[in-house]
Amino acid sequence: MIRIALVGEIGSGKTFVSKCFNYPVFNADEEVKRIYKNNRKCFRKLKEKFPKNIKKFPIQKSELKKIINKKNIKILSRVIHPYVRDGLNKFLTKNRKKKYVILDIPLFIENNLNLKSDILIFIKTSNRIINKRLKKRGNYNEKIMKIIKSEQLNKNKKRKYCNFVIENNYDKNNIIKQIKKIKKKFND
Repeated sequence: MIRIALVGEIGSGKTFVSKCFNYPVFNADEEVKRIYKNNRKCFRKLKEKFPKNIKKFPIQKSELKKIINKKNIKILSRVIHPYVRDGLNKFLTKNRKKKYVILDIPLFIENNLNLKSDILIFIKTSNRIINKRLKKRGNYNEKIMKIIKSEQLNKNKKRKYCNFVIENNYDKNNIIKQIKKIKKKFND
């Protein structure tokens, strides 16, 4: 199995691009939502760390938003990331016979998840489009976005790790053309 990881800034469209590949996709953001909704063990650990804020199960995003700051995001990450890795390992085991899988994991490089054999694709999107998309999200909070971005490598450093770049202008046909060119290169 060849792992194809999509990397880029928050709001760059990694999830949109991942769906255009037509390979099995592991989406870390969806995995986190599933954990918050279903994992009581994670809930108990977060409640222990943040007893004033985490009150009921399933974990509410509104409760989490209240605790986000530079210090707490690191604590939150240390609690949640092992569960995300478990989900990733289950996904990889389930899809071990597939030729390719897509990994849509925002902190893929930062969390040292990349293997030498992985194909890394940088999703390039203009800052104007990213900001516009982020502001359209119902849960947009500029302070939280700055904290999240501070946890990520800057886009120029991320790009250096990558084998390919996809320019994301949210035109599905254009994305599919770029994907076909990339698939041809790694199939040769």
